[in-house]
Amino acid sequence: MDEEARAAVEAELRLLLPEVRGSAEVDVLLDPEFVEVGASGRRWDRAAIVAALASGEITDADPIEATEVAGVRLADDLVHVTYVSRRTGGTPVRRSSIWRRTDGAWRLYYHQGTPAADD
Repeated sequence: MDEEARAAVEAELRLLLPEVRGSAEVDVLLDPEFVEVGASGRRWDRAAIVAALASGEITDADPIEATEVAGVRLADDLVHVTYVSRRTGGTPVRRSSIWRRTDGAWRLYYHQGTPAADD
């Protein structure tokens, strides 16, 4: 994994931390054009996800474990991050994110979660 991919992966993993998910740092890490398709199939835009995180609707005090983490640079300013997430006792979810560098900072542009079989 190159340095740019590693920077995007580190930013992705920060978004899994409860103390980040409920903070203003989320606003910095999300691209203005952010879109997510969650594991439930729900589509979120930037405003909806920021509001849900700020209200506590989707913020959880339990840490989210990430395994099988990988990052690949697709272009100078694009990185694809993949991993499997799991909350304590929860179903694993395969995650895929596209990070875009704008104004010198990596920001999450697109994210998708797909429930996975529990190996």
